[in-house]
Amino acid sequence: MSFILVTNDDGIHSPGLACLVDAVSEGDPVVVVAPDRNRSAIGHALTLDSPLRAEEIRNGVFSVDGTPTDCVNLGVHGLVAGKPSLVVSGINLGANLGDDITYSGTVCAAMEAALMGFPAIAFSLAAREFSIDDLTRSTSVVRYLVNTLLVSGLPEGIFLNVNIPSGSINGISLTRQGKRHYGEGIVQKTDPRGRSYYWIGGGDSGFEDIPGSDCNAIAAGHVSITPLRTGFTSESALQSMADWPLSFTMD
Repeated sequence: MSFILVTNDDGIHSPGLACLVDAVSEGDPVVVVAPDRNRSAIGHALTLDSPLRAEEIRNGVFSVDGTPTDCVNLGVHGLVAGKPSLVVSGINLGANLGDDITYSGTVCAAMEAALMGFPAIAFSLAAREFSIDDLTRSTSVVRYLVNTLLVSGLPEGIFLNVNIPSGSINGISLTRQGKRHYGEGIVQKTDPRGRSYYWIGGGDSGFEDIPGSDCNAIAAGHVSITPLRTGFTSESALQSMADWPLSFTMD
């Protein structure tokens, strides 16, 4: 059986997940495997030191006490018969632009699928909260891009990071990864017993003005489509380092 595997990092009850399921439900059957709670900014974490539990809360919808990467693994190898024709992740509440992709569970779920050889897309909405209008527009964008991918395909080892602007959509752009500027990301406070505690990610973030980047596209009200690759090796660096005196031996 072929199916579309849907996951996210905001958790099984996220409105963005429901929107994504609605958008891809016109083709192959849909199987949802998503974390049982919010697992944002968990990156490409895989649970290896404890067992995972998956509850089928309704037909074809599984809640997992693990990470988005765990969910993709269970969706492909453990919970249902067959293999996915496509893996879609999201719709994340909040953009995943520039350096965000290294933290994002949404993006890394798509990466995990690509590592397994399946076409994959991560979708994020550049908003602080979901609105009916944004979700309606996002459904149309997802449906259009999924249908386009299923017809056109993707090169091996490539997956897509898609960001959707909040409000009106002025266009759609192929982009490269931009560069985020994060503010003072640690907020220190004191609990009632006088002990310090900390919140990470408390600062405002900006971005570099890089033409053709995902950050610039979202700032202009465009849907940003960034093709990413699973292989991290820098070929240019290999060439530039070729004359390093790498003749080290142990005495």
